[in-house]
Amino acid sequence: MSPTTSQVYLPNTSSAYINRYSEVRQRSEDIAGRLSPEDQQVQSMPDVSPTKWHLGHTTWFYETFLLRPNLPDYRDFDPQFNFLFNSYYEAVGPRQLRAERGLITRPALDEVLAYRAHVDQAMCEFFDAADADDIKENCWLIELGLHHEQQHQELSLMDIKHVLSRNPFGPSYRKKEPAAVFTTHDLQWFDVPGGTYRIAQDADDRFTFDNEGPAHNVALADFTIASRCVTNGEFQAFVDDGGYATPEFWHADGWALIREQGWQAPLYWHRGGDGDWIEFTFAGLCPLYHDAPVCHVSFYEAAAYAAWAGKRLPTEAEWETAARYFDVARRPGAGANQMASGYLRPIPAGDADSQAPQGMLGDVWEWTESAYLPYPGFKAASGAVGEYNGKFMVNQMVLRGASCATAPGHARVTYRNFFYPHQRWAFSGFRLAA
Repeated sequence: MSPTTSQVYLPNTSSAYINRYSEVRQRSEDIAGRLSPEDQQVQSMPDVSPTKWHLGHTTWFYETFLLRPNLPDYRDFDPQFNFLFNSYYEAVGPRQLRAERGLITRPALDEVLAYRAHVDQAMCEFFDAADADDIKENCWLIELGLHHEQQHQELSLMDIKHVLSRNPFGPSYRKKEPAAVFTTHDLQWFDVPGGTYRIAQDADDRFTFDNEGPAHNVALADFTIASRCVTNGEFQAFVDDGGYATPEFWHADGWALIREQGWQAPLYWHRGGDGDWIEFTFAGLCPLYHDAPVCHVSFYEAAAYAAWAGKRLPTEAEWETAARYFDVARRPGAGANQMASGYLRPIPAGDADSQAPQGMLGDVWEWTESAYLPYPGFKAASGAVGEYNGKFMVNQMVLRGASCATAPGHARVTYRNFFYPHQRWAFSGFRLAA
């Protein structure tokens, strides 16, 4: 199985964790390292968090849930950081309002980096002192901390892109283009026969977030799923055909939103001087890759396009069943365009794979038509970490797969991402079903 799509088996020794811990922590600093201290302070909208805050919050997570309970001589770097870098854990105490994280001009970036070094040193002491029983007892929390930081690495990139897009000069974060930009194949369809299928993941010796289980059976009718995601060029046809001005394609809430906000195209699309569409990317303003998956669209936009095309979005059970049925995680090129590729933008799918749908674990997170709800038998973990997923299971929609900004080793076919239906600063796109 590709290392970018495999689930991580829980090790039982400290030495197995030290390198992985260091690798994950360094990646966060590498992401931030391309930015100035001023870049890392900005909060361009309430949904965005400053990069500096992400660096502090992921550090606070280890300090709060691993070091304080398990390292007897641990000394807090600064007790005030518990208020500044707590995200939403009511059981841990009060915190800075999310929409006001950009007001945290102090501590300065250097002090936040010193905080990270302090906690990293303490984590090394924890690993050095831990025996096999300690690791066994804490392995799920250690994994949760690592996967939590990987989540924030993608969130950091989402937020950085929005911050830079609000700069009137459209600055570049990084420019890396594929050696060759291929056209994509004509849309094809893969049939999945109806029946009873097993989805989700039981707790075993592999890490999964609590919202990915318990495993359970679903009954599905026959369905068909698209071979790839909808492209920029295909979505432009919807735009050019008056899709944003035709109410019959839209959910009522979506129609009210686009009228209020004046949406006419996906986030980051702009009209160039010659009238053609261009988009803001990590390389600044660039021509559209017409054959690349459309990105930064809301659930409302995805559903409206599907209605315009005479199709629909897959349910999350259909999406996962198709991914398992065609064994997409083991297909050549699975997960090829995640964060590790360095492109940080969707790229065309290229030639068709006659055996399986393509791109289900990279390029863009894929909206489904499923509400984010607990699976049958779901129980939140006890204590503060139980707030991690369960309390958000209302008013949001599920996305599946992975994106061009998903960290290495973080994707799997059971992964349930979720956002509110109006949000579109995530690396979100969609594929069709029928």
